[in-house]
Amino acid sequence: MDTKRPTNPAAEEILGGYFPVLDHGFVSLVDYMGSDEDVERAARVSYGFGTRKVSQTRGLVRYLRRHRHTTPSEMVEFKFHCAMPMFVARQWIRHRTASVNELSARYSLMPLLFYTPQQDQFELQSRSNKQGREGGAPPEVYQEAVRRWEKLRADAGGAYSWMLEEDVARELARIDLPVSTYTQWYWKIDLHNLLHFLSLRVDPRAQWEIQQFGRVIAGMIKRVAPLSYEAWVDYDLGSEPLTRVERHLISSLLEGNEDGLQALDGAKVTADEMKAAGLSSREMTELMEKLSAPSIPDFELDVSQMVDADAMARKMYQAVPSSFE
Repeated sequence: MDTKRPTNPAAEEILGGYFPVLDHGFVSLVDYMGSDEDVERAARVSYGFGTRKVSQTRGLVRYLRRHRHTTPSEMVEFKFHCAMPMFVARQWIRHRTASVNELSARYSLMPLLFYTPQQDQFELQSRSNKQGREGGAPPEVYQEAVRRWEKLRADAGGAYSWMLEEDVARELARIDLPVSTYTQWYWKIDLHNLLHFLSLRVDPRAQWEIQQFGRVIAGMIKRVAPLSYEAWVDYDLGSEPLTRVERHLISSLLEGNEDGLQALDGAKVTADEMKAAGLSSREMTELMEKLSAPSIPDFELDVSQMVDADAMARKMYQAVPSSFE
């Protein structure tokens, strides 16, 4: 049936489809309300729709994002169905700006699906980042880790299935399932808070697994609100704030006027001068990173990978303990 609600054909193409993430996870855009036009309408508090040029809408959307006027983007909402390992869910839920309803293992049977990293993502502890990883681990360490994971999961899944067969309460039978077990939820959030979530979770410093979910969600935003997505990439994801000291140092190297930017003759700032200005060694390294050209991932969705809801439901059902099929 026809609708008077604003829609986007690119978003309608993927609505209700499921995009696989990791080995057993997924993200589905279940529903959305609004688009870039709704950001503009909220900002102008106008009643007209479809009467302005795209260039005018783009200009306002970019102005709002550039100057951190975020309230109009709260008028656009997204509802997702997601499945992710429990350890990813615990990182995800730290963003307390969404409505969440998670699968209840007190009521429902847990599909016995567990996340196993691929060898190229199996790395050693980072020496510089206490919550990160770096460098490939020896193949024999990876193989032994997989063996131990499989044994632990077989024991935990077997205990879970046995307790269910013995009619032990589901809320007790679940308690020793590992955090590699996949959980699911419905997640509803507005565009402003979703873009903040993505700024943190597609960042290369975020855990790789949650980055993969962020990349798919970013591709969905691109289809629902492409102008807001573009402004987010330009003013948030691809930008870096400069401190007072950093601005002072850069201004001693460059000058700008109506003709553009140009380097000052003979200008130079040494490491000692940077330290004297108050920058620590880490801040100096971060400034060098800020001055490098940004590398933005391509968040375009591969629609050929999308599967329908029934196919994904069958996969989840088949992973439920067999005695309860």
